Amino acid sequence: MSAAGAFSLDQLMELAGLACAQALATVYNREKYPRVLVCCGPGNQGGDGLVAARHLGMFGYKPTIWYPKPGSKDIYKRLQQQCTNMKIPTIENTPDNSSLRTALSSSDVILDAIFGFSFMPPVRAPFDTALPLIAESKLPIVSVDVPSGWNVDLGNVDDKGLNPDVLVSLTAPKEGVRKFTGRHFLGGRFVPKSLEEKFQLNLPEYPGISQIVELPRAGESSDSQKL
Repeated sequence: MSAAGAFSLDQLMELAGLACAQALATVYNREKYPRVLVCCGPGNQGGDGLVAARHLGMFGYKPTIWYPKPGSKDIYKRLQQQCTNMKIPTIENTPDNSSLRTALSSSDVILDAIFGFSFMPPVRAPFDTALPLIAESKLPIVSVDVPSGWNVDLGNVDDKGLNPDVLVSLTAPKEGVRKFTGRHFLGGRFVPKSLEEKFQLNLPEYPGISQIVELPRAGESSDSQKL
């Protein structure tokens, strides 16, 4: 999408992160769920999470970032600095996950931006011990694009991935999430008509000025698309 659509990575992350923040805010209002734990991985998925954290702060939420393996590229450093400038705290990673446990105990909802569609198992440290803690917290989870631990084509094959309540697919839903049964949104309102036609995406119309559109749940319609 970046090369074919002539978008920069910064643009795509900004639009994706805004969509994720809007989806979370649509389902979990800030009066009841003000404290959002944004769990970020080291790649582009984590970058989307950092953007979402900034927007959630702008929306009036109180985000906290768990970012145990910060990406080394300049874009990730800038995104993290933007969050710091917003006075959004990033918790210190601890080998025993004590800081994550504490953050989970004082959060209302989780934004899962750890692994994306390029994830290949197995889950490695420190995420191998973190994913079970996140799942065991029983907090509602909003996952970005593909739930962390899922195979992009096959889904949650070994049952070690997260089982979110809400999924925000970006650009178009992926093959591996066909059996996802929670609330499902499509985000990233930036696909040019030329690419939509070329790849026969048949994307739904976005309502008004919204960056997201809710999709039918699994079993409700056979028209869900994949990328």
